[in-house]
Amino acid sequence: MIEYQNSRAARIIGPFSEILTRDSLPPPNTTRWVASRKAQVVSAVQGGLLTLEEVMTRYNLSLEEFYSWQRAMDRAGVSGLRVAWSQQDRAERRRHREQPRTHQAVLALV
Repeated sequence: MIEYQNSRAARIIGPFSEILTRDSLPPPNTTRWVASRKAQVVSAVQGGLLTLEEVMTRYNLSLEEFYSWQRAMDRAGVSGLRVAWSQQDRAERRRHREQPRTHQAVLALV
């Protein structure tokens, strides 16, 4: 359910099936970014409640930081926004890069 005011969403359904409005979003002075708050901000942009520029200004976020939240949420949902998950995912990708590529070497010989 999305309700519009002046061609802009006034309410959207958030990541936990709750109704989000501009007033129910995390406060602008938020310093502790837990996964649920990050998910609300990403959902607000995706749902048209706030623009990306408004989010960057309101929460003093860089474009890179917001996009990292968005990518993490796209890859693994709200749990992907947890710091522990991010660290685990980075370690897994690092291990994958460092593994010897023996199967490619065998295919090259064939």
